[in-house]
Amino acid sequence: MEEQKEAELSVTGVWIVGAVPDEEVRNLLSASVQNSSPAAVDRDELGELAWWRRKAQASMFTTPTSSPGDWSADEDALRLSTFFDACHDDSDSVETLREAVMDQFPTDIGESLFVATARKASPFSALAYALGPDATLQLPGWFGDFLLDAEQVRTQLPAAEETLTLIGATRRDAIERIHAWMTGLGDDPAHDADELLDGPLRVLRHAARTGQGAAGQVRWY
Repeated sequence: MEEQKEAELSVTGVWIVGAVPDEEVRNLLSASVQNSSPAAVDRDELGELAWWRRKAQASMFTTPTSSPGDWSADEDALRLSTFFDACHDDSDSVETLREAVMDQFPTDIGESLFVATARKASPFSALAYALGPDATLQLPGWFGDFLLDAEQVRTQLPAAEETLTLIGATRRDAIERIHAWMTGLGDDPAHDADELLDGPLRVLRHAARTGQGAAGQVRWY
């Protein structure tokens, strides 16, 4: 039991967005279609999405006036976190594809690779909470997971730019919500919220500019 508790406390959430050579993306997608089988639907994603839309404007965290920034997660935050985690396909075929994509990612963080990590929290979940449901669904793929060829990158880039290019009060509010998630559910109050907004878009723009595909992966370690 103690070992299980220690493992839970040491879990790290990761969101990776990287440029991938277009030819490699096409090969991976072709192989995935040939080897995959339809996944069983065992959750009411549409129902939970509708619930999130009703709750999206409200804060799901509380903080005492005597200690600003010391966020505590409400029950709604726990429910939303569970929903985000349930949106990711963990079937064997998808895991095999993820590993193959990982092998194609650049090795150095920069224009072609973005990596966000957080102890006990998912960086993508924090971003989704900050953006809200409708904006989150404008991002590529499904809740942080995607694999796009070069043409798809160019097609989907404008929506990603509209979603992630935040300024003024809108950006300040998003950053505050990211910190609330990282503090109330995670153990990363100093997380770089600005990079969480800017990094994925930087990679997508680089991929579009250089004629590459792109991939995103939400992972836990």
